[in-house]
Amino acid sequence: MKLVSIVVPVFNEQENVKMFYQKVCRYMDTLDYVYELIFIDDGSRDDTSRILNLLTQQDPKVKVVFLTRNFGHQVALTCGLDYAGGDAVITMDGDLQHPPELLPVLLRKWEKGFEVVQTVRVDTTGVSWLKKVTSSLFYRLINTMSDVHIVEGGSDFRLLDKKVVRTFQRFKEKARFIRGIIGDMGYRQVQVEFVAPERFAGKSKFSLRKMISFALDGITAYSKLPLRFTFYLGLLFGLLSFGLTLDVVYTRVFTNDAVPGWATIAASILLLGGIQLVGLGIIGEYIGRIFEEVKQRPLYWVRAELTSHAEAVPEKSSDYNN
Repeated sequence: MKLVSIVVPVFNEQENVKMFYQKVCRYMDTLDYVYELIFIDDGSRDDTSRILNLLTQQDPKVKVVFLTRNFGHQVALTCGLDYAGGDAVITMDGDLQHPPELLPVLLRKWEKGFEVVQTVRVDTTGVSWLKKVTSSLFYRLINTMSDVHIVEGGSDFRLLDKKVVRTFQRFKEKARFIRGIIGDMGYRQVQVEFVAPERFAGKSKFSLRKMISFALDGITAYSKLPLRFTFYLGLLFGLLSFGLTLDVVYTRVFTNDAVPGWATIAASILLLGGIQLVGLGIIGEYIGRIFEEVKQRPLYWVRAELTSHAEAVPEKSSDYNN
């Protein structure tokens, strides 16, 4: 009988974990599969760890990996994929915005031969108009700037065949944009649309700062266009400055209309200085990411692993050199 691994990163989800576990088991128990639930506790500071500990004692299908601190959603997902041993691996969030009732649908698609079953969120209940607009703009921007097409509304709720997981594990970059990595790998893919419900309880941990960082990871990982744009912008203003210089020389040598023009000069200096700083910032963003990559530090550290039949195993890390 085939094994299905369900990977769930959680961070301060004490109000959701138990209900999530119950709903997943309700749907998976109706299917002809052996399954395991792998929770990745991404440095929770509430009661999540205690609840997960109790679940491992009650159900041998539950495994928990405790990270030493909060490494972020994408790294926690990567950790879960490293620990998953299933013939198919399903990744989903633990706040019940990824509906467990879709699990049978994903597995049926896999049974038909699809190696990546990607869910696409067509709408989210209770989400503000501003967040919907900014999300749509992000996907349009990254698809315009990069050669990798990322489906608008694509989520981290997906099924991966074990061969796809093995390929994914060969990607070692620290700034992770998993939606781009999966889309770039190819394989036989299919999409499943869904409407995301509101969170069962609690508030989203995906702050504005994290959303901006996530967007920057996606853009810098799959596009060099910002660097090229800076070059073209510099070239344009260089030509304008050359033309302005010729005009100044002509006015000074051949006419008597030379005016001090301090306001124009000051405005020009401020404009060009601002553009230079923006260009340096873009270059610095790429250089900073290069700096993080060349250090080749582990993606995460594991504080302990917990199952129903084993004691906690401390201190393990991801290895860039696997």
